[in-house]
Amino acid sequence: MVGRPNADGTDGDSRVIPPLKRSSVQRHDTHSSMVNPEIEGLLDRADSKFRLVTLSATRARQINAYFGQLGEGLGSSIPPQVTSTARKPLSIAFEEISADKIEAIEPPDEPEPTDEELAAIEAMELAELGEQGEQGKAGDDAPDEGA
Repeated sequence: MVGRPNADGTDGDSRVIPPLKRSSVQRHDTHSSMVNPEIEGLLDRADSKFRLVTLSATRARQINAYFGQLGEGLGSSIPPQVTSTARKPLSIAFEEISADKIEAIEPPDEPEPTDEELAAIEAMELAELGEQGEQGKAGDDAPDEGA
C-alpha cells in the first residue's frame, strides 16, 4: 500500500518519534526490583536460596492459616510479627525475615537406629514377605473354575 505524501513531502508511513523527556525522578544505581525487601538482604539472613525459599514458604503458609482462622476464634496460629501494608502472606514473610523476627533453624538430627531396632525391622519385613508367599500358595491350590 502506497502512502499519501504529507505536506512536508514525506510519505504518510514515515513517523518521527519525539525524544523522551527526562524525568526529574532519580533512579537508583542498582537494578530495580519489585521485591521489597531486596532478595540480596534476605539471602544474607537465610544463608542459601533453598533455605530462604523453604523458610519464607513455610512462614507464608502459617500466616495464611492465621488469616484463614481469624473469624473462627481458634487462635492456634502465630500472627504476623511485623506491621505491614502488604496483603500477601509471602510478602509479609519476607518482611519478617528482613526484620529478623523469624530465622531458620536446623532440624535436630535423627539418631541412628540401634542393632536391636535394625533386627526388629528385618524381622517385620521377613514376616510380611512370608505372609505374601503363603497367600500366593493358597491361590495356587484352588481349582480352576474354567477347567
